[in-house]
Amino acid sequence: MDILTLAETVLKRARQAEARITTAESCTGGLVAGAITEVAGASDIFDRGFVTYSNRAKQDMLGVSRSALDRFGAVSEPVAREMAEGARSQAGADLAVSITGIAGPGGSEHKPEGRVCFALANAQGTRSQTVEFGAIGRSNVRAAAVRHALVMLADALR
Repeated sequence: MDILTLAETVLKRARQAEARITTAESCTGGLVAGAITEVAGASDIFDRGFVTYSNRAKQDMLGVSRSALDRFGAVSEPVAREMAEGARSQAGADLAVSITGIAGPGGSEHKPEGRVCFALANAQGTRSQTVEFGAIGRSNVRAAAVRHALVMLADALR
């Protein structure tokens, strides 16, 4: 399924559930919000998204703790969880998805290129996961992360 079709599915399910959604994005730089708002009428369920590319932005806009950033690093499930929870709270949304990762080029032995951490927060709690997309190139990692985030939202809205 292409990204636009996934975004349409998310919007349809969110409308059916009367759920408002938001995004907190780092390595994707707003591409998930862009995919959602590409669909006409997205404002029914989408009020705002957060692009928090730097650690300071994660702290200032989403309330990510300095201790989580210091202990785990920006590319980690604990930080992804705090991003999703902070976005959900700040936007007054029912559902939030967050993304933080290393799109490339580069990376390290401990945090390789293509590692992306995701979290999904709703009233039932927050779940997170890490996906290793591999060194497939910056644009491909970002596109794969957008697709994955949209699938997470669509599945949560089932």
